[in-house]
Formats: sequence, C-alpha cells, structure tokens
Amino acid sequence: MTKITASDVNNLRKISGAGIMDCKNALVEANGDTEVAIEILRKKGQKVAAKRADRESSEGATIAKVNDENTIGAIISLNCETDFVAKNESFVDLANQLAELALAHESLDEFLNSEIDSMTVNDKLIQQTGVIGEKLVIGSFEKISAPYVGKYIHAGNKIATIVGFSSSVDGIAEASKNVAMQAAAMNPIALDESGVDQETIDKEIEIAKDQLRQEGKPEAMLENIAKGKLKRFFKDNTLINQAYIKDNKQSVASYVKSVDKDLTITDFKRVSLA
Repeated sequence: MTKITASDVNNLRKISGAGIMDCKNALVEANGDTEVAIEILRKKGQKVAAKRADRESSEGATIAKVNDENTIGAIISLNCETDFVAKNESFVDLANQLAELALAHESLDEFLNSEIDSMTVNDKLIQQTGVIGEKLVIGSFEKISAPYVGKYIHAGNKIATIVGFSSSVDGIAEASKNVAMQAAAMNPIALDESGVDQETIDKEIEIAKDQLRQEGKPEAMLENIAKGKLKRFFKDNTLINQAYIKDNKQSVASYVKSVDKDLTITDFKRVSLA
C-alpha cells in the first residue's frame, strides 16, 4: 500500500480546496496519484451536485474586477444556498479568483470552460459543491470595455457594479467610483431613455393612464399626460438622468460633465443578490 504523507495531503488540499480527510481518503483510493485523487474528488463533487440540483442558490457573493489598465470590467456572482457559506472566507476568495479570471473571457460559456486549478470552471464548481456540501453556480456574468472602467462592491458582496466612461481624465477614479455607487444604490434600469425596452415603456404608459382614469381625467387627455409621467419615469430610472445621490440638485450626467465637459458614461452593469 502506498504511503500517504502529510505533504501529499497538504499539496492536494492546496490544489483542490477539499478537507484533510477527504484529501487523504482520495489519495489512499488513488494509491498516492494526485491526478487520480483530483478526479476522485471531482466525482464526489458530481454526486453531491446531482443530489442538490433542485436546491435554490440565492445566496452568494457578487464581485467586480477591473484590469490593470482600467479598460475592462467584469462582474460575476458566485451563488450558494446559505448565507453562512456566502460569508465564508474561502468562498469569497474563490469568488474573487473567478471574477479575476472572467476579465479574460468574452462570454459565460467561454468563462465556464476556461481553466482554473488544472480543471475547468464548471468542474471547479462541481468539485467545490462536493467540498462545501452546497450547490454552487455562476448566477451572473457581465463585462464591459471602455477607455476607463470603474467598479464598486457594496458591503457584504451583495451588489456590484461596473461603469464605463468615454475617456480617462483627471479625477476619473473618484468620479467612476461615485457613479458606480450611484448605480448600486439607485438601481437604474438603463443608461438612458434609448436603453429602455418598448415593453417597459408601454407598460408604464398604461399604468399612468389607469391612474389618471381613477383620478377622473378625460380620456382625450390621457395620452399626453401619460407621456409627461413617462419623462418622470425616465428621470428616476435611467442612470444619466437620475438625481446624483451626493448632490440631488444635479443629475448624474451633470455631475460627470463637472469632472470634464467632454466626459460621458458609455455603459454600466449591475448585479444584485439582494
């Protein structure tokens, strides 16, 4: 029988993230072959994942990352079943590793099939399901590219945002954080009016008309008044038109222009577990 040393176990723990006894048992079963032991741990994870496939994974951590040049931003949410696991340091570390990896990939499928710790991200999630005992999934994957990208992660890793800007100017680091915080706090549905889908617009107009009818307004006036209410909806729910949270006397667009007259917001993404 192959002798399994503490060093062997520790090495497998570093690679797999599995517990001491799980690693030792896998190495014993694999006759000391680390690669085979990794496969055994993955198979254990697959069994746990299959048993928990119908579980809700509504807790977790949302992590935003930007590259060193501040030109690419990514957000992933690593979802689990319980808040207890979501707050675990090793779980949050894994979420951070995955978010860093996401910067290099353009789609969720490409990301899930990329390599981490000598396995795909998909397999890593299955393996960690076996280690942790809870279903782990990537709940969200968002990316943007721009001349400058800023990020914000709300305390507790429940909300994360990334925001793209038209150029990198003096003061952009602080401005990008402020706008990313705005997006996290105020949950805009689009960057501007053009980003709001027609279904939402039609729904808001009908809601406004129904309210006006209940107020006794004449049918002939409903369309024009409803369109006025729609403008208010855009003001409250599109990022550049919202009142800036640090100075509600100006809009977000006005705040950005105060940093540099030619500066504009090009895109944003927001992911929330709340």
